[in-house]
Amino acid sequence: MFRFDYQFRTLSNYYSVKSIKNLERLQQLHLLIENERTGSPRELGRRMHISERLVYKLIDYLKDYDAQISYDRGRKTYYYREDFFLEVKVSVSVKSKNEVIELYGGGYI
Repeated sequence: MFRFDYQFRTLSNYYSVKSIKNLERLQQLHLLIENERTGSPRELGRRMHISERLVYKLIDYLKDYDAQISYDRGRKTYYYREDFFLEVKVSVSVKSKNEVIELYGGGYI
């Protein structure tokens, strides 16, 4: 089991809105791989509205966490050779003058 848990303490933190978007993309990619419905890398990029290069980066990121990912040219899909679990949870809060405003909160399972 692999789990992403990020807490954003301030908006000036290292993590940005772009990073949140990439976590969402990572979850979307995981679900497509899990269901073996990715298509070719080019088709996958189009489906996810990202570049083919970013597809490869996201796949490499999953592999960094020991996801055993392969590509089947006959079926035109990526798949996991072994079970892999990914859970993404993101929470962003702005704190000022003893007031907390939740900007974004949610989980992806």
